[in-house]
Amino acid sequence: MEISRFLCGLCAFFYLYQSVSAEATCKLKAKFNLSGYKNVEKKKVVIGGMFPIHKRIASSDGNTSRLPVSSGCEGFNFRTFRWTQTMLFAIDEINKRTDLLPNTDLGYVIYDSCFTISKAVEGTLTYLTGQDEAVPNYRCGTGAPLAALVGAGGSDLSIATARIMGLYHFPQISYFSTCSALQNKFQFPTFLRVIPNDKHQSTAMAKLVLHFGWTWVGTIAADDDYGKYGIKDFKEQVEEAGVCISFSETLPKVSSPEDIQRIVETVVESTAKIIVVFSSDVDLSPLVLELLRHNVTNRTWIASEAWVTSALINQPGVRSVLGGTLGFGVKRADIPGLQQHLLDLDPYADPLTETFWETLFNCTLDYSKAVRQARQRAKEVNGTQPRAARAVPDGLCTGRESVAKLDNTYSDVSQLRITYNVYKAVYAVAHALHNLEHCKPGQGPFTGKTCADINNFEPWQLMYYMKNVNFKVPNTEEEIFFTNGDVEGFYDIINWQVNSGGEISYIVIGQYNGSEAEESRMTIRNDSIVWNNEELEPPRSVCSENCQPGTRKGIRQGEPVCCFDCIPCADGEISNLTNARECILCSEDYWSNDAHDECVPKIIEFLAFGEPLGITLIVISAFGALVTIAVGVVLIVNLGTPLVKANDALLSFTLLFSLVVTFLCSIVFLGEPQPWSCMTSQVALALGFALCLSSIMGKAAVLMLRARALKAARARAKAAAKAAKAAAEAAANSGSPDVIVTNTNNNNDANTSGNPDVDILTFAHQRAMAAVATLIQAIACTVWLIVLPPHPVKNTSSQNIKIILECDEGSVVFICCIFAYDILLALLAFIFAFIARKLEDHFSEAKCVTFGMLVFFIVWISFVPAYLSTRGKFMVAVQIFAILASSFGLLTCIFLPKCYILLVKPEQNTEEMMRARSKPRDHLVSTGTSASLATAGTEITATTASTAIDD
Repeated sequence: MEISRFLCGLCAFFYLYQSVSAEATCKLKAKFNLSGYKNVEKKKVVIGGMFPIHKRIASSDGNTSRLPVSSGCEGFNFRTFRWTQTMLFAIDEINKRTDLLPNTDLGYVIYDSCFTISKAVEGTLTYLTGQDEAVPNYRCGTGAPLAALVGAGGSDLSIATARIMGLYHFPQISYFSTCSALQNKFQFPTFLRVIPNDKHQSTAMAKLVLHFGWTWVGTIAADDDYGKYGIKDFKEQVEEAGVCISFSETLPKVSSPEDIQRIVETVVESTAKIIVVFSSDVDLSPLVLELLRHNVTNRTWIASEAWVTSALINQPGVRSVLGGTLGFGVKRADIPGLQQHLLDLDPYADPLTETFWETLFNCTLDYSKAVRQARQRAKEVNGTQPRAARAVPDGLCTGRESVAKLDNTYSDVSQLRITYNVYKAVYAVAHALHNLEHCKPGQGPFTGKTCADINNFEPWQLMYYMKNVNFKVPNTEEEIFFTNGDVEGFYDIINWQVNSGGEISYIVIGQYNGSEAEESRMTIRNDSIVWNNEELEPPRSVCSENCQPGTRKGIRQGEPVCCFDCIPCADGEISNLTNARECILCSEDYWSNDAHDECVPKIIEFLAFGEPLGITLIVISAFGALVTIAVGVVLIVNLGTPLVKANDALLSFTLLFSLVVTFLCSIVFLGEPQPWSCMTSQVALALGFALCLSSIMGKAAVLMLRARALKAARARAKAAAKAAKAAAEAAANSGSPDVIVTNTNNNNDANTSGNPDVDILTFAHQRAMAAVATLIQAIACTVWLIVLPPHPVKNTSSQNIKIILECDEGSVVFICCIFAYDILLALLAFIFAFIARKLEDHFSEAKCVTFGMLVFFIVWISFVPAYLSTRGKFMVAVQIFAILASSFGLLTCIFLPKCYILLVKPEQNTEEMMRARSKPRDHLVSTGTSASLATAGTEITATTASTAIDD
């Protein structure tokens, strides 16, 4: 050993310091403090191994005033010690086989990485150098060639060692490093692994989250490449699928109670019920203890393969916190003979096994150390130093303790998953060496078809066989081969369930196979899952509950997209999907239902014949028409009487006919609008009122002219009376009392020239006026019907939920002109009647017309606001009511007084009653009656006799 060490130093000296003076020496800068197993004597090939047997390196005081030394390790890990023993078991098993490397005895060099990058680097350099002192770039010694390194545990450790191994083209095969960064062959050209790439695990976790509809999850990752890359890939996939991350925390690599407390507070405050954890068991353990202390329950944890079956996490009491956990475990297998190997340990074989034994049984194998410890305990109890210790001090191990009797992670072979990976990794190296050894000369893969020598091969030559190895694992018959350095992504989906003994059991409830088709990669037996608090239904983990059909998502400003408000769709809009982003506008003939999840046909509305309101209007219209006809019958029966004769009977019947038309045309407004009904209703109404109002206007015009003639006659008569009186007074004053002054000729002249009973407008004139006025309206209506006729339309804008079937007037200008014309006729009739209202008649028809027109105007003035304030069929009803009211008003005011006289007071239906009443203040004037339109022979005489009698 001393000679090889000298040769190594000499080589380094000449290589590095050729230009330095002869006085320079090769100085060893550091000596590493490594522990492990080593068996290289008389071995043909040496396999390296690296395992995190301890959890961390021992802390140092950081003093730089003295020579620094490599730190030791602390925190013994029974689980990883089992991995180490599995490698020893596999090598021993291979050496005993006759079908695999029958002529080659394998040795090993195994180091403890202490779950620390620095220790992993120390072990790698030492392994490559071939001696305890590491000399970079040199292989010191002439021992057996190095084959490959199995290790180095976690992804961070493997990344560090793989960079160094890659520099020298040394193969490295990992059993536990899953980080996706290690798939980069440019950075890690000689790295292989028998555990699936985390790309598969991240995808499997994402599919699991999506399978249960969880959209609001928290993530926790270790502060290393394993945690960062794993969570990064997971988050990218779930966020692309619409899942939101409630929080994302990082577990410290170095113990930090403040950081752990902060993470616990984040978990408690978050509403996320699902928490995905990418971490090793060592890094996660402090957080689990703090969660237990705070009794954080009602959470479902998604575990990565690094801790899903770890006994370091599955401690007594964790079921309240971690019960129902779902996780992904690599393939499990039984390894025959392994458990016996684990139990048959010699505690005195090497320092590492001694540490294991002392930690396992809480004793020491060192007698002197046991004595010191016993004395120290006695001093603490009694306060004095005992004079002598007992023969066998307390705390001394006998070396015969039974490992089998302890329920310990080390001897538990029920969940051999990572352990199985170690077994596969060793066999992968052995099969590659076997293929290298049995290469047929002249058929080799190297230049010139040469083969490598098993006794002296280069690491890059073994790397060729490692990449192309293909074998079946003993006992399980699992086929192992590498695709770009990785194996297929197969996982068991594991559920933490509490068994009858109150302990956590790992129950396989499904599988994930990354090599299958996308739709069939994951299979889960949902009914086999027991959730947190032993619930059978999957928990809900959403920031906001799903928006049901009829609502849409409203994003909250500044919050993740999974946090939203459910906003009801507006009227006329629907959403028929869960979590709809937008509401859909219903088409023109459809409207949203009350739930706003379906477009339903709009209600078709029109004033139908059969509904109560329609029936009522029909009855009223028919009643009005029948009453009008009855009035006509009464007039026909009394056609020869003075009252009927005093009026133009034909014009009266025309007026009654027009009222019948207006009554009946209101019925045409009912029912579903049709082209014919739209044209008929409006035109019949316009013509009916035109005929009615023009007839009234003819009557009123005659009355107005008669009133003006009467007023003129009265003025002339009054003037004649004053003249006669003046003449009489003059005769009296002249002394001729027998003289009688007469003005008969003048009176006759006046009667002849200004008789009010002789009408300027005859019946023919009145009829002509009515005919012309109606003809003008008829011409206008004809033009209207030809140019822009009324037509039925669907009104979808007035009321959202209804389609109102109504008549479109065609042209607003035309209908305004037509009904403005009717209003003009009504105004003229009212003005004429109003002027004639003071005629001194026994029967004053002018007053009746005046009141009738007032009713007409009141009805239609009231109609305008009522019509504009209503919608749908009620607009039609308002219009019909206006028509009926105005028609009844005219019928009542004009014809009710006549019918009253004809039917109730027939004694007043005489020629005398048709004459004018005497004016109380002027008994000298006799005038014709306004009702005696056909009487023209009444004589008016005014005789004034005046005598003067002398006293």
